[in-house]
Amino acid sequence: MPDPLPSAPGFERALVATMRRECARAMRCDFTQREAAIPRPPAGCQLYVHVPFCESLCPFCSFHRVQFRPEKAQAYFEALRREIRMYYDRGYCFTDVYVGGGTPTVLPYELAKTLRLVRSLWPIRWVSVETNPNHLTPAAIGILEDTGVNRLSVGVQSFDDALLKEMGRQQAYGSGEQIRQRLAAARGHFQTLNVDMIFNFPNQSIESLQRDIAAIHALEIDQVSFYPLMTAASAERCIRKRLGSVDPARRYAYYQQVLSGMRPAYQPSSAWCFSRIGPRETPRPIDEYIVQSGDYVGVGSGAFSYLGGALYSTTFSLRQYRELIGAGHPALTQCKVLTRRQRMRYDFLVGLFGLSLPYTYIEAKYGAEFWWRMAPELAAMRLIGATRHDADAIRLTDRGMYCWMLMMAEFFTEVDRLRTAMRLHIRDELQAPLPQSVREPTAVWGPGRFHSARLFHRTS
Repeated sequence: MPDPLPSAPGFERALVATMRRECARAMRCDFTQREAAIPRPPAGCQLYVHVPFCESLCPFCSFHRVQFRPEKAQAYFEALRREIRMYYDRGYCFTDVYVGGGTPTVLPYELAKTLRLVRSLWPIRWVSVETNPNHLTPAAIGILEDTGVNRLSVGVQSFDDALLKEMGRQQAYGSGEQIRQRLAAARGHFQTLNVDMIFNFPNQSIESLQRDIAAIHALEIDQVSFYPLMTAASAERCIRKRLGSVDPARRYAYYQQVLSGMRPAYQPSSAWCFSRIGPRETPRPIDEYIVQSGDYVGVGSGAFSYLGGALYSTTFSLRQYRELIGAGHPALTQCKVLTRRQRMRYDFLVGLFGLSLPYTYIEAKYGAEFWWRMAPELAAMRLIGATRHDADAIRLTDRGMYCWMLMMAEFFTEVDRLRTAMRLHIRDELQAPLPQSVREPTAVWGPGRFHSARLFHRTS
């Protein structure tokens, strides 16, 4: 008989319930302010660029995404570049760029044109771009290399063909073996090749997860982000219908398998991101852009910004987005200012998600007030063995990594609830059927006109 799976810590249920309640309270955004003005630029922040188009809509994904149509995507990229220029004209300075989606590489030439604009405006050090396995072709990789992409993050989720088929990803993005071949071909072209994986699928076994981890080691991938399957309310029904019922009781055992399976060749850089240790290890940007910088600006439909303790949202309507930008107005339509205590909790959560929170950062931002306002949270986390207080910083223990994985999952689930509420009024834009001719995972590219070349073809 197989060894019994380790059971979750006794405090897990209480921790999740508390985090869910507190996230709901903090993120209950009374978004009554319309057409919010672009705020004054902070001393430094990161740029997030959202491209919402996908060739195939995964059942577990609750990010803002729409079905890919070439003509709509091209018009969107044109508006996106105009919005980026607005921030330049208002004095913003960015040094790092994260492009997410959706699938940003659906139109590689348009993406490259956008990144070249960003590099022409600011002294950019790091460019991170998300993509899917079917876009790992020599032509697409060459375009991304030429535009200075440092980090390419590939949404794999699993190499298990049965799971890929359940997700609807095998037909769209290739089998496990095809994905492995494409990843092997992409290695060495970027400073960091990241792979996004998911654990705790309803029909995933520990053995299947172990095979996924073994495949990562065999490929010598630079970086891996292992997310728990998050079941936002907007995606829960679809997940249950396509994949089955999610069992949160298995989450602890699967996370422990990830930790033990990734080490020692990979070391954690966040609670769910692991970087490969090599003989000439160089610093790698971690997966979550919100951890890299205290403030960040999100451009594109459905993007969020966090600036000076305030949360901003760009319109989720692609139609309204193009109209606002075309008229020279910012596309920020909602704003919520967090209280000082909410800001402390946010910094505590996000900072420790990156494994440590330096005392110098706390002192510079909040001073002694942080310690007495956050005393209950600090004491509770030390009591359950989640944190330790070193000479220079608060740091997570292995138990703390599991706690923070749970808490960040709840945080993102609450953000997804917010996305769902904002998408309700644009159902006509999201549910329009895609013409049969566009359903294949192809892409159009080229300077100024559409091409029929199948740049992103499936390999056999």
